[in-house]
Amino acid sequence: MAKTLDLIDERLSEFIRKQRVFFTASAAAEGRVNVSPKDAASLRILNELRVAYLDQTGSGNETAAHVKANGRLTLMFCALEGAPMILRLYGVAKVLPRRSAEYAELLQSAFGGVEPPGARQMMVLDVDRVQTSCGYGVPLFEYIGERNTLRRWAESKGEAGLQDYRRQKNAVSIDGLPTGLPESAEDERTVENKPRGVESGTRIEA
Repeated sequence: MAKTLDLIDERLSEFIRKQRVFFTASAAAEGRVNVSPKDAASLRILNELRVAYLDQTGSGNETAAHVKANGRLTLMFCALEGAPMILRLYGVAKVLPRRSAEYAELLQSAFGGVEPPGARQMMVLDVDRVQTSCGYGVPLFEYIGERNTLRRWAESKGEAGLQDYRRQKNAVSIDGLPTGLPESAEDERTVENKPRGVESGTRIEA
C-alpha cells in the first residue's frame, strides 16, 4: 500500500494545502521521541523537495532540540476528510532563529512578511524521502474551526513576557538537550539584532 516518490508533486502539494493539521516526529540519538501537532496554515512548500513551517511558542521546544542534535525530522499529513491517504516527508531540517537574516528573508518571501503573535523560529526541512500510504485506518472528522487560545495567550504575554517564558520553558528539552533559544537575559541581549520590522503580527516591507 505504501508508495515512495522522488519529490512533492502537484498532486501531493494540493493534498498538503487542503490539510488543517500536520504532525512532526523527531528524536535525538538517545532519550524520548517527540510527536507534535501543528497548524497546517503555518506550513509552506518552498519547492519540490523543501518545506518550512513557522513555529510558535509553546510549553516545550523538543523539535528544535532534536533538529539541533542531528537534523532528523519527519512530517506526517493525514486525510481526515475525502479520499484516505497518509503522506510522510522524511528529511534533514534546520532551525532558523527568529532574529536571523534567513528567518526575515523567508518570512518575507513565503509568509508575506507577517508572523503570528508568539512566533519563535522556523523549521526548514530538506526532504529526502516522500512516502504515501493508504490511510484506511484514519477516521473521518468534520472540521469546525480554529482555536484562538494560543493567539490570545501570546498577545496577553507581550514580547517581553514571551521572551521570559521561552528562557524559562524553551531553552532545553525534557532530556536536557539545548534548543538553541537564549537561556538567559544576557543570552537574549547577545543574539544578533532582530531585523527591523520583525514584530508579532506585523508586516515586513521589502
